[in-house]
Amino acid sequence: MTTDLEALGQAIKRAQYRNHRAMDAALRPVGISLVQWDALRAIARMPHASGHDLAVATFQSDQAFGTLAARLSDAGHITRTAGRGRRVEHSLTPSGEAALQAGHEIAVDVLEDLFAPLDEADRRNLATVLTALLADVH
Repeated sequence: MTTDLEALGQAIKRAQYRNHRAMDAALRPVGISLVQWDALRAIARMPHASGHDLAVATFQSDQAFGTLAARLSDAGHITRTAGRGRRVEHSLTPSGEAALQAGHEIAVDVLEDLFAPLDEADRRNLATVLTALLADVH
């Protein structure tokens, strides 16, 4: 019997959607969304990165990331400073660092719930399979 690849793709999307909904709901008391928290994580990993680099890292268009960064700046979570040429560099503020840390603490519980049906061996296997699936992605 052949694996139904369309159903497999849908299952991956449903798991991702479930994770996103749960994370968004859990982050709400912190005052940030999953998209905002993901941007804070990217900025923390890549301090002083350009908007374009951060857009790529967060799977957004340059325009969408620019709008998101403006909202994060208005909220006091990041600073945006002029770099060389037209480049705008991004850094976390203390408020952004606090929101990022709160998000990490929340993510632990959300991800534990998401992966609760899998034992440790299944989790390792899933990580191995997904890593292999994404190995050639640039």
